[in-house]
Amino acid sequence: MSVSRIVLALMLLGALSAPAMAADGPPHRGACLSKAEQRAAVEAHRAVPLAQAIKNVRDRGHRAEVVRARLCRKGDGLVYVLTLLTRNGKVIRTTVDAANGELINGR
Repeated sequence: MSVSRIVLALMLLGALSAPAMAADGPPHRGACLSKAEQRAAVEAHRAVPLAQAIKNVRDRGHRAEVVRARLCRKGDGLVYVLTLLTRNGKVIRTTVDAANGELINGR
């Protein structure tokens, strides 16, 4: 992939992230965990490791590059919000239940 296509894709990702966050993301800002909180959640077995969540998404047919991954609070649980860039340049967002690694939704 050429550098210009990568730059264009990242610019598109930035432009699309604000409206998409309102629809698909956590209910309010600050709902996502810091790196230290993420490590603690995985160590306490409240969340599967990120690699397992990504593997489960790929096993469900999403063949794309993960460009952003966040562990966020949703209700009483935790979810991974993954932003993916497909080979044709389409940006998609998927949500994975962090407790068991199962795909909740994804476009």
